[in-house]
Amino acid sequence: MTKSTIAALATPMSPSGIGIVRISGRESMQVIRRIYRSKKGKKKIEKASSHTIHYGYIYDEDEEVDEVLVMIMRAPKTYTGEDTVEIDCHGGLYAMQRVLETVLKNGARIAEPGEFTKRAFLNGRLDLSQAEAVMDVIQAKNAYALRNSIKQLKGSVRQTIQEIRSRLLHHMAYIESALDDPEHISLDGYGSDLDTSLKEEIGHIQKLLSSTSEGKMLQEGISTVILGKPNAGKSSLLNTLVGEERAIVTDVAGTTRDVLEEFIHFHGISLKLIDTAGIRFTKDVVEQIGVTRAKEKAKEADLILYVVDASLPLDENDRQIIELLEEKQAIVLLNKTDLKQTLMEEDLQAQVSYPVIAISAKERTGMENLAAQIKKMFFHGELSFQDELFITNARHKEALQEALQSLYLVEESISMHMPEDFFSIDLMNAYEALGKILGESVGEDLVNEIFGKFCLGK
Repeated sequence: MTKSTIAALATPMSPSGIGIVRISGRESMQVIRRIYRSKKGKKKIEKASSHTIHYGYIYDEDEEVDEVLVMIMRAPKTYTGEDTVEIDCHGGLYAMQRVLETVLKNGARIAEPGEFTKRAFLNGRLDLSQAEAVMDVIQAKNAYALRNSIKQLKGSVRQTIQEIRSRLLHHMAYIESALDDPEHISLDGYGSDLDTSLKEEIGHIQKLLSSTSEGKMLQEGISTVILGKPNAGKSSLLNTLVGEERAIVTDVAGTTRDVLEEFIHFHGISLKLIDTAGIRFTKDVVEQIGVTRAKEKAKEADLILYVVDASLPLDENDRQIIELLEEKQAIVLLNKTDLKQTLMEEDLQAQVSYPVIAISAKERTGMENLAAQIKKMFFHGELSFQDELFITNARHKEALQEALQSLYLVEESISMHMPEDFFSIDLMNAYEALGKILGESVGEDLVNEIFGKFCLGK
């Protein structure tokens, strides 16, 4: 498969100022030689130096297709580790398509989704964690997710995992050497030394695992459900946070009947906002369905924003909502503080065990305090990921959990005074589990599945 030469558009198939056709493989230079002509028609581009750019034209036999810039990059110092050519053509739909068709007619085949990055992995340019970070960079929804993904692309996960594996390998090598040469290498008291070292490695892995929840929220956003009685101002809050009139706002209670979802960036935080029907007792069948859906969404939420109308006292419907907040992360928003208040902030705080923030969705006040409270609840007050590594990949989490369980088994074997070769078995299992993160000992099916999720041309 990697012997073939592949090509694809590296830019979206939509009108733009420029389009890029990428070619990679052994025959890349031969392909570009067949279709490129310099302005004077004399330059032999296949002999050009690496990492140089050339102005000229793409020809399909004797037909001039487009005016282009061609970048020549020779193996191994390329993204894929193979000879690579990039053609910068005009960004019209037809122009890009014709240049790509010409490339395919002259020795390349169309690349599969993610095949350029897959080749980078197979050729040792990237480990699997770095390859997966490529797609995370593309899909990053905020500056913090982008920063974390770039760190992983640079090898932060690889370095951390390699350090742990190196220390585990040292212990395995020592045990095996001692078992092979007991006269010169003693294992007396080694279980105690190994146990001390294991506690450190377990701590490292537990710290990585503890970052997965924050990593998931960085990457996907905090799933945030807005709850409250009808007419408490939930839809007004949604519109304020979104920055446009996304939800219908009226004085008629029960206007919102179904779930409305929006993804927003709020003071540097990514929120997956979910507006729901007002929760109250009702005989209206349609409204009942909306209330049921609101309760279901609340159970799944990372965060609940409970909106309370400051102009009205709490009632039985509020009591019902407060019960939904049990064992959930929640912030109580005392809304409509721009009106005459019946319910004061301190009185509401006495009724709930959650932070209470006074806001006016209509006047857009209190939003900074809300952002600060969310950061405090989910990100320890500040989003400043300078040296922290956040695990954002579910596959990495699974491998870390597998390694952790194997290290627990080693601890158990030590406590039971088992023979040292038992230690090696579970140490090796932990070592191999961590290796899965980097792409060692993973099957072809898994590799294909991972890269099959990539976009075309990457």
